[in-house]
Amino acid sequence: MRLSEQTRHIIRDTVREVFGLEANVRLFGSRIDDYAHGGDIDLLVELPSITAEIERKTLQLTARLQLRIGDQPIDVLVLDPSTPRQSIHDQASMTGIRL
Repeated sequence: MRLSEQTRHIIRDTVREVFGLEANVRLFGSRIDDYAHGGDIDLLVELPSITAEIERKTLQLTARLQLRIGDQPIDVLVLDPSTPRQSIHDQASMTGIRL
């Protein structure tokens, strides 16, 4: 995994700050490959219950993360029980590493 422990801690804390304590976050994509270079930070936020204002909270999370860990590309997917499940959600769930 190509994220420092400090960055993982910041991501976990910020996700819970925005989405609540029951939110789980997984890193997926190229950053889980220790031998790859570059790439954005792909995150899947999993929520156990339907959450209001997902779009606003997703933008808020991305902005806070960029301020806290530096201006770099961050992609956030949010999955709650009302989200129509797509193949990218399945891939992120299966291959992602829980932070």
